[in-house]
Amino acid sequence: MSLSLLSSAPVGFAAPLPAVRPVAQPAAARSTPPVMETIDDLKSLAVKANPVVGYWNPTPLADMGFWGQSQEATIGFLRHAELKHGRVAMAAFVGFCLQSNGVHFPWACTLEGTTFGDIAAAGGPAAQWDALPTNAKLQILLLIGFFELLSENTYALAQSGQKHYMRGGKPGVFPSLKKVGIPVPVPLDLWDPFGFTAKMSQEKKDAKLVTELNNGRAAMLGIMGFVAASKVPGSVPALDGLIAPYSGEVMAPFSAGDSALPFVEGMLKASPF
Repeated sequence: MSLSLLSSAPVGFAAPLPAVRPVAQPAAARSTPPVMETIDDLKSLAVKANPVVGYWNPTPLADMGFWGQSQEATIGFLRHAELKHGRVAMAAFVGFCLQSNGVHFPWACTLEGTTFGDIAAAGGPAAQWDALPTNAKLQILLLIGFFELLSENTYALAQSGQKHYMRGGKPGVFPSLKKVGIPVPVPLDLWDPFGFTAKMSQEKKDAKLVTELNNGRAAMLGIMGFVAASKVPGSVPALDGLIAPYSGEVMAPFSAGDSALPFVEGMLKASPF
């Protein structure tokens, strides 16, 4: 049969055309805005963390837009900062208790033979930091800086399937060292080395995050109480006689033993302590 005959056939005998459906676009081609936390999310979280106090915001920080960013991005920054500082404070609180009671490693901490016992003999935790060799302090600060840069790096976060906390990512997330390609000395990752969190349900993870938030807040108050009691005796009556006094500058990363570093000598001259 010729094409002309097909085209002239009565419409009633023509085969029905299939319904036209829109072609689904692949998920990667869709542009979906990132999910960001809002003030309402903060209020909901506040009730979960402490139903007695609830949402209490004495500062306008959550209502601001840092660096010209949106309010949601600012909330992401504040949430990430609180979780990060809470984790550091929890480690600092435990470390302060151990160091104040003479607990230390039994081996040397430098190639010159300086032992952890020598450092512990300097006094309280703040005095022990001052007693560390300059190179040890620099190594610690550089390692902290490395972790900070890695946690902010978009590529490193993407390798773990995450986004930046100011771009729709989860506050408090730390990327996997293995997935970034950084060799680690042991077959364990820095975050969740034994995979306990990966096996939890989302509900349990959310509950654990609220617990971590509360513990971090308590630890921040605790470590600041320790520092205040060591610097200003009597400022925390409950800690009178329990904390070794400290005469140095608690906010200065370097002391007189580090005067060989640039600007340290000038910093010490400017310090009122």
